[in-house]
Parts: sequence; structure tokens; C-alpha cells
Amino acid sequence: MLKRVCIKVRGIVQGVGFRPYIYKLADIHNLSGFILNNGDGVKIEVEGVKKDIDCFFESFTKNLPPLARVDNVTTDDINILYSDRFEILNSTKSDITTSIPTDVSICDDCLREMNDKIDRRYRYPFINCTNCGVRYSIVDTLPYDRKNSSMKKFEMCESCSSEYHNPKNRRYHAQPISCFDCGPKLSLVDVDFKKDYDDVIVKIVSRIKNGECVAIKGVGGFHLVCDATNDIAVKTLREKKQRISKPFAVMVKNLNDLSNLAYMDEKEKEILISKERPVVLLDKKDDSILSPYIAPHIDKIGVFLAYTPLHLLILEELNLPIVATSANISGEPIIIDEEEVWHKLSHIVDTVLTYDRTITHRCDDSVCGVVNAQKIFYRLARGYAPLSIYTNELSTKKILAVGANQKSSITLVFGDNFIHSPYIGDLDSIQSVEYFEKTIADFKKLYDFIPDIIVCDKHPNYESTKFAKRYKEKYPDVELIYLQHHYAHILSVMVDREIDSEVLGFCFDGTGYGDDGRLWGGEVFIASNQEYKRVGYFKEFLLLGGEKAIKEPDRLALSIFFDLYTKNEVFTMNHPIIKSYTKRELETFYMMYEKKINSPSTSSVGRLFDVVYALMDIDIKVSYEGESGLIIETFYDKNIIDSYPFYVENGIVDYTPMILEILQEKDKNIIASRFINTLANIVLYISKEYEHLSVVLAGGVFQNTTLLKKVINLLENNNITYYIQNKTSLNDGSISLGQAYFAKVAKKDSASFR
Repeated sequence: MLKRVCIKVRGIVQGVGFRPYIYKLADIHNLSGFILNNGDGVKIEVEGVKKDIDCFFESFTKNLPPLARVDNVTTDDINILYSDRFEILNSTKSDITTSIPTDVSICDDCLREMNDKIDRRYRYPFINCTNCGVRYSIVDTLPYDRKNSSMKKFEMCESCSSEYHNPKNRRYHAQPISCFDCGPKLSLVDVDFKKDYDDVIVKIVSRIKNGECVAIKGVGGFHLVCDATNDIAVKTLREKKQRISKPFAVMVKNLNDLSNLAYMDEKEKEILISKERPVVLLDKKDDSILSPYIAPHIDKIGVFLAYTPLHLLILEELNLPIVATSANISGEPIIIDEEEVWHKLSHIVDTVLTYDRTITHRCDDSVCGVVNAQKIFYRLARGYAPLSIYTNELSTKKILAVGANQKSSITLVFGDNFIHSPYIGDLDSIQSVEYFEKTIADFKKLYDFIPDIIVCDKHPNYESTKFAKRYKEKYPDVELIYLQHHYAHILSVMVDREIDSEVLGFCFDGTGYGDDGRLWGGEVFIASNQEYKRVGYFKEFLLLGGEKAIKEPDRLALSIFFDLYTKNEVFTMNHPIIKSYTKRELETFYMMYEKKINSPSTSSVGRLFDVVYALMDIDIKVSYEGESGLIIETFYDKNIIDSYPFYVENGIVDYTPMILEILQEKDKNIIASRFINTLANIVLYISKEYEHLSVVLAGGVFQNTTLLKKVINLLENNNITYYIQNKTSLNDGSISLGQAYFAKVAKKDSASFR
């Protein structure tokens, strides 16, 4: 019996070879009809004998193209048209709900062609096909077609056009398709903006070998690059970039080269060679050829494999690992234009390697690690974002969640989709705030999106919160929701892991604005997707000098000394922290403590790490967020299994006994090990009090892999169900996702609705 079926497919189905895949499938099963891209994804109509259509459906999702993802399929029987062939029709534009494909690494087929001397794309630095290459970084608007991307200015040559229009070719509708005759061109640009097009790769390699620092245009922005084995080059880059000790990422050609630098397990290898090619945090080898200035004071390095043809060509010629760190001024977004490189980084770089294809959207490298065979994200960006999360329930409102101030991201909700942006950065500079606002504008344009609801953090001084307030003032009909920071953290895990039941949520981070106006950061919640109750928190202490105390952990320790002892006892203590200050300075600090002058209280576990770091008397000045925790990790000894005492009374975790014992201990390995063990035991102790609830672990402190591993092992050994994020970042990068989730599901009479 002849029939015709209309099929609508949602997901990542544009620019990933989905249409030619369906074309071939229809041909195999003798079906006529058509397929086209539209704002929803793809629309398919197939006509034929019922058993052939059934076979078509049976094999529909079995062998999808590598980059495709099907989230939702709907079918309807429609009138028979007696068509005689199957066609791929031009795209149409309607209300846009489809997902933007992400930028991914070169595929094996293209790599083989790039290394084939008789192939017309031999050593072509922009080789790509439907299964690999740039997507998000070049798209201007949807649907994702060449005319809607930064490839529109490159007119295809006859050979490329033939491949592009052939449904049976691997490059059918590969929007960035090009070759030496018709594609982007590499060039070296000097400070006067003169361009050199000759032997570009040979010349850039020569300069790297010579110890110079160069800027190289990648997929979502420029990298600052130097020889990762050259102490002088790496140290000079540090000094000029004013990056005292924060680790640099290292790029290598392949796993064989990487095996000489760091240890890898099978899960880490799997992630390293994945199509996303993130930076992966690994344990470094003692005999590594890398400069010690790559990641000072810690035993981990962030390493990733070359993911573009250009990077591979450079590393093939160089045969050395390279530093590949974001090209930017500290606190500003990654640079995407060579003129800006010279304008802002001329004191750092000697040469700029660029090309004439525009980067439409900035996108940093993703960063992740592995804990107990589970992938965890520190930064969600290239390869993984924009991330679309499909849900079964439709949202009746369009929602914009604007996230936090650190590690900013935004999330859109419309229909049955969450669209989570790539990492934006810390909103600590005019440039980063402008980038944040541009990202919102870009996403509104891409998705033809006007919000009905905006969700922001409760912190009144967050730039994202200020933006939300301004938007509300400009558009009074927009509903504005303020959501507590740590609750948003818990919700982000619930979205990531598809949890809709009540949970016991532990949120440990640096600081976040609490419901009482204090700075929270060591929180225990009973939470659902509707509301939360704070059932526990760490005993509070003061940040002497506010933000300055975060950069000077000795102030935090001093605050706790004032809690534990009398003024005279503190002033006469035989402790390095006390000896490091003059009597006048101590008097000033005590006055700040006593009168709480610019000294807010906090329950932060992140700051507690800083306290312990200060008490360990490590002669390294903390220069970036989380450094104290990373250094404490290096002193951790897995053979030390005991911990410090603590008390939990009325939900308040009192770690005073731990501090008193630490003050009597000189061995840094014992302090570090027992401290981390203690935090893990606190989580276990409270979890047992609420054994009927599954546990959620959230917040940036759980990026400490030693702590996370210890907590997971304890929970598993005690048969306690737990959840951590595995698709999104553990830190504030996921706050917007939790905010968006709350706005979508919350009832207006919820206790959490503001």
C-alpha cells in the first residue's frame, strides 16, 4: 500500500551531513519525497510502499553522521503526491529552534587527504568536510548555510562546487568547503599590518624554534604560542603577560608525543582524541621535557591535541610541544582580530599568523578532567558549546538567564530546548562586559529570541545582575527573577543529570550572595526544582579587607585566630603569620575584625582552603583563583587516611577542632591530606543524616579532583546515590543553566520565587 509521511526532526541536524544521509537512505529503500532545513531542524517527506517506509524508519537513527544528534522526531501521514524521486530542497526559515552545530576537530578522512601528496588538498590548512571543521565560530544566522556564515565571501571553484552539490559526496553542503584555489589564505602580519603570504608555516615554525612568542589564529580566537620546552621563552611569556603562575595549556601533535609529558588512563585518552579535542588536566611526568614554568608549583598540566589542519601542519614541522594559551589581556575576552593583537599584545608577540576568514563568534578552548572515570568540565566552550538540552516539557515563556559574574555564561529557554552558551569569562572589565552583552545580542539574533522572563543572581553588584535590572527598566513587561547563587548551582546539576526529585545538595565554592545578605559558600540544601531549604553550612569567619583577603590568605587565617584567642594571645603567638605583620598592622586588622569594617562574614569552603593554605606556611604567593587548592593537592598523600575532628550542631559545621590541630602540626603532607579527608568526611556525615535523599555535589570547590574523588569513594562505599555534572561545568559557568531551569518549572507561589 502506497503512503506518504511527513517527518520533522529536531536536534543537531544542520551542517552535519544529515540531509545526504537521509537522501542515501531514501534511495536504498526506494522512496520518493524531499528533505530540507528549516528553523525547526529538518523536514522530511517520504513516499513509497508501507514496508519500505517501515524499513526506512527502522534504520533511521542507527548510523547517523558523526556530528548529528536527534532529539525529537514527529511523524504524520499526509496526502500522497505520486512524486517520482527524492530531492534535497533549499532551506527555509521559520521560528528558529534548531541547535547550532559546534566546532570540531579534523576527521580521519580529511587528515588522510591532507597528508596524501596526490590529493588536491595536500597540506591545505583549511581542509574540512561534512564530518569535521568549523561551525559555530563562523555562523552568522540560522539556518546554517554558507550564505549565512563568514564563508559567504569565498566563491567556490568548480571542483569544490561539484563536491558541494553532490549528495553522494562527503562534502555535500559542507558549508566551509574550500581549497587552495578558492578558500581562505594564510599570511604573516607585522606590526605595520604588512602581509607576507610566502612559506608562512616554515617561517612561523622558525620563529617558534628561535624562542619567540607568536600569535596564531585558531578556530574561536588567537593563541599565544611559544616553544613549551624553552625555559626562557615560557618565562618571558609569563612576565610579559603578567601571569605569575597560572598554568599554560600545552598543545601536542598526537598521543605519542603526549605520552612523554603526562600520564593518561583510558578515559583520558578517549577524551583527548574525541572530535571535541578539549584541554584535559593530567598528572605530569617528573621527567617531562616541558619547561617547569608551564605549570609552576603543581603536579598537573592541561594538554590538548592539535585539532585543526593548521595546528597539525605547524606541529609536524616543529616537532615540539607548544604553549597555546588564549591571546588576551588578563580579564578580557580572547582576541579574534589581528589588528587587536597588535594593538593590545605588541609587547608580547613578535609575529602574527592569521587568515582571512572572519571569526563570527569567539570561543575559547574547553577544559576538562577525569575523576573516577567520569568526565568533569572546568570550562565548557569549543567543541561542546553552544550546548542544547532537549526536554519533554514545553516552556510557555521565552527565558533568558544571565548567570553569575565569574566564568559567565548565558542560557536561553524556548519551546522544549535549553541553549547554553559557551564560556564567556569573568565580568571584571569593560571589555568582558561588552562581550557578555554582545553574546546575548548574538544569541537573540541567531534564535530570533525576545525574552519574556530574565533570571539573574541575587548579588546586587554582579554585572550580569545590573544588566538584568537595566533590561527590566527598558522593557517593563519583562518578568525579572532573582535566584540564590548556590541553589542555582544545585539546579544546574539537576538539569545536567535529568533529576526531578528532591535532593540533598552540597554546594562548596568561593563566595555567593546568600539570602541573608552574607557571603555563602559552604552550603547544604534540601532542594527540589521548586524550592530549597538551607539545612547546613560551615561556621562563618570574616574576610578582613573584603576582596583583598581572597588574594592574601594570611588575612583569613588571622580572622580565625581572632575567633579562637584573645587579642593579646594572638599578638604574642609564635606563628609565621603573626610575625609577618607589624604591631600597627595587627592593631588595624583587629579593629577591622572587632568592628567588622570592610570585613564581611563568609561560610565559604573555598576560603577555608585559603585558610589552611596560609596555616601550612607555603612560601608561594597565591596569584589566581583556586591556586591554594591546587597546591594543597600536591601535598596530598593517599596513604594518610585519618582526618581531623569536627562538630555539626544545628546544621552548622564547626571546624575549630581541625584548626587547633593544624596549628600543632608541622608536616605539610599530613595537614593537606587530613584536611581534604575531613571535608570528605563532613559530606559523608551529613549525607547519612539524610539517607533517604540522593546527594548532589556542586560548586567550584569540587573541581579539586582529590577532594571530589575522596567524596565519591566514601559515598559509593556507603551505598549513597550521588550526582555530579558531566555535560556542563562544575563552577559558576553553569549558574545560568540552573537559573533557566528554575524559571521554566517554578510555580509563582513557590517559596523561592522572587
